[in-house]
Amino acid sequence: MTEGSVSVAASARPPEPRLLCTVLWRRAEPPSLEHFRLWREADGHRLEGHVVASAAGEPLLVTYSVACDEAWRTLSARVAVERGAARREIELRRDEAARWWLDGRHLAELDGVHDVDLGITPSTNTLPIRRLALEVGASADVAAAWVRFPDLEVQLLPQRYTRLTPDRYRYESRGGAFVAGLGVDELGVATTYDGVWERVAERAGS
Repeated sequence: MTEGSVSVAASARPPEPRLLCTVLWRRAEPPSLEHFRLWREADGHRLEGHVVASAAGEPLLVTYSVACDEAWRTLSARVAVERGAARREIELRRDEAARWWLDGRHLAELDGVHDVDLGITPSTNTLPIRRLALEVGASADVAAAWVRFPDLEVQLLPQRYTRLTPDRYRYESRGGAFVAGLGVDELGVATTYDGVWERVAERAGS
């Protein structure tokens, strides 16, 4: 192999994942902490987090990884919940036809949905916020594959996002049954989730 061919081969390698931010969130009730990281990858982004929480007075550990494409549409989500010695994992996948699969089983009720929403973290709000790129004053109705905790049940969840200011949104679900203000940074990652989560530490990049 010539020196030139080595150079060409090296340049063809996909770029290494780049860490965009690390965030620590805190929730008062139920008591929870999350260590979250957002990565830039060759063909999209990846969200990953570790949540330590209380569920009915029991310690709970949740780990997850969500992959999305360049348009911030969910490609896959892997979630694990540990309660004592018990551990449960699920894998959600969305194919090119926007069909959803849970551990290989087709979930037809979710077909056409672009976002996953993990109910134990504010991180997945970033997905529709970045995907929609709303102008200030604009609103959009969407639906998400909502993962409930700690049972990991997956449901269709209608949602609405309204961009109030450049860094603030109103989030509604189930036709307004739940409403919360959501503050975000320049990456679309939550700084505050009113009455629920607050950011207590952050680090930009690696």
